Amino acid sequence: MKCITYNGGYKYQLIKDYTEVIDIIPTAPVSTEYITLDLAGNLTILEGYAWDGPSGPTIDTLTFMRGSLVHDALYQLMREKLLDPETTKDQADRILQRICIEDGMWRLRAWWVYQGVRLFAKHAADPASRRPPTVAPEGCQP
Repeated sequence: MKCITYNGGYKYQLIKDYTEVIDIIPTAPVSTEYITLDLAGNLTILEGYAWDGPSGPTIDTLTFMRGSLVHDALYQLMREKLLDPETTKDQADRILQRICIEDGMWRLRAWWVYQGVRLFAKHAADPASRRPPTVAPEGCQP
């Protein structure tokens, strides 16, 4: 039987590398297949990176997309234990808020976005929340 293994839950895929200078400085350079974070705070997300866009009870608007990309990448680094959620989560949430405002989101909405991730997204940064791969078709083994 021919099988595939994949991760679901993504809506968007980056088609050009993107770099954002952030105030999260790792103790050592971080590098994954799609994300790097250097000692100067340069977060680079590489072409092909997939993310789910804004989460929760919200609308995927243009003022939310860049922030959701950076925020999802930072949360992924926390889930992969490359950044410490205890010291990094609030900074990542504030970066989301800042980028949304830079991109034209109303300050009140950006504040609600920040409150939403601050209060309800802790699980998304938890290494135990890594998405398990799915194997298809039925009957395939991982």
